[in-house]
Amino acid sequence: MGRHAILHALLSAALFGASTPLAKMLVQDVNPLMLAGLLYAGSGVGLALWHLLRRASESGATSRVTKADRPWLAAAVVSGGIAGPALLMYGLQRTDASAASLLLNLEAVFTALLAWVVFRENVDRRVALGMLAIVAGGAVLSSGHLAFPLGAAFIAAACLCWALDNNFTRRVSGGDAVMLAALKGLVAGPVNLTLAWSQGAQFPGLGTIAAILALGLAGYGVSLVLFIVALRHLGTARTSAYFSVAPFFGAALALLLLGEPAGPAFWVAAALMAAGVWLHVSERHVHEHVHEPLLHEHEHVHDEHHRHRHDAAWDGREPHSHAHRHSALRHRHPHYPDLHHRHTH
Repeated sequence: MGRHAILHALLSAALFGASTPLAKMLVQDVNPLMLAGLLYAGSGVGLALWHLLRRASESGATSRVTKADRPWLAAAVVSGGIAGPALLMYGLQRTDASAASLLLNLEAVFTALLAWVVFRENVDRRVALGMLAIVAGGAVLSSGHLAFPLGAAFIAAACLCWALDNNFTRRVSGGDAVMLAALKGLVAGPVNLTLAWSQGAQFPGLGTIAAILALGLAGYGVSLVLFIVALRHLGTARTSAYFSVAPFFGAALALLLLGEPAGPAFWVAAALMAAGVWLHVSERHVHEHVHEPLLHEHEHVHDEHHRHRHDAAWDGREPHSHAHRHSALRHRHPHYPDLHHRHTH
């Protein structure tokens, strides 16, 4: 499952990274809050339709948002769905798309720091060194774009909001990823649109609206679904480390489509950030660990961590979702801080 989760994280990064320069092409003619609202509206509506179609065909996950999950989901929506996109759009107005794409690597650093310091997720020396390399790359990149200090500050603030979002979402990542992502879009989209309308912003033409909605579904919606699935199996810091390749997709696309110049600072920053990403993705974590008894609900298959009975009738289909109990277990194998490996070290 770890390999599949890594693939999910990388695909999520590719979709989101490509959305940054494409949004840059649109943000010059659309109010930033209006753009953020339409992007999330496209994500929310598209994923909601996907969720309804899956339920109608009786396929996919059926895990619910529990009462205990709701505060974490609400905090994720506010930080990542409302504040983060709006700050990014304001930053894109003042920053080259290629520079903005690389600055977005700060999200992985902020995410890992919060996971390590606040939420007590294990982050080893290799991951810490990777974060330092990414920070150094961001510093070099900023020094080459001193004409846009306010834009860089907006983008850094957006990264911090998304870092909070990632850590909050980790707490609910066992739920249905499509439903969770749809709820975020359905709340964040109308809120940002209302804020834009209150400031006198006008809707763009129908063709532009359609393009933004489609971009939001792919770059924000599908990307978020893949990210949540990866988060479930890799933990917050590791998933964000893989996701930190997103700016490279965005920067490359910006250079290709927008013809922006790539000076020495850009390539030095890219090399430092690439080194940081490599340190993250080449990590291997293995030791003997104990699983405490646990009762929870999430989509799963009957692997070595799910040797449980079924109280209700089961049709034999996997993966499936229901409340299940884990007995205490001690063993040793390579693992990430996923839903079942949130132990102390």
